[in-house]
Amino acid sequence: MRITLERSNLLKSLNHVHRVVERRNTIPILSNVLMRASGANVELKATDLDLEITESVPAMVETAGATTVPAHLLYEIVRKLPDGSEVLLATNPDGGSMTVQSGRSKFSLQCLPETDFPDLTAGSFSHTFKLKATDLKMLIDRTQFAISTEETRYYLNGIFFHTIEAGGDLKLRAVATDGHRLARADVEAPRAPKACRASSSRARRWASCRSWSMIRKHRSPSRFPTPRSA
Repeated sequence: MRITLERSNLLKSLNHVHRVVERRNTIPILSNVLMRASGANVELKATDLDLEITESVPAMVETAGATTVPAHLLYEIVRKLPDGSEVLLATNPDGGSMTVQSGRSKFSLQCLPETDFPDLTAGSFSHTFKLKATDLKMLIDRTQFAISTEETRYYLNGIFFHTIEAGGDLKLRAVATDGHRLARADVEAPRAPKACRASSSRARRWASCRSWSMIRKHRSPSRFPTPRSA
């Protein structure tokens, strides 16, 4: 793989995806960001096996390919490069390392194979819909305070998203509870092929989502308590 990118574009995307990567990880591949170059773009992907973020960056691709490199280390290197510079990323023939070069600066990062990187998007999803970031943020902001932090009651460690008819209109409702208090918020339901029911743990991390793609594993809502109507 050999690609050239604008420093500002690469930094913006790395700033999004590296946040999901834990600094201390017992699984080495989860410390890395997957970089896949093809056409005129390079795709960046990071995951902690619970949350996955994907972003596409325009790039001049001389040689297509894919590899994984330490996410936080690459972010810190790019962050300290001068504004307006171009960054050359090139893997060696055996794919064991990647060179990061910009001006007089040159770094070598150890790589792990692309095939080792987990794919949370494998298979098909039962529900798909689009929602404005402002609406999603509002739902989370109004309910996250009531999320339980008890790991033994893992089914309360998230927000219960589901559709419901209210006043003749279809609403997307978010509900959270810790067993003592309950929070609820509604927005107009987005268009979707079928009703959605999903409870998402660590939903607080959704609130910072803006323009990048985020895949979230969901937990079954079957054990989530159903609030009584007022």
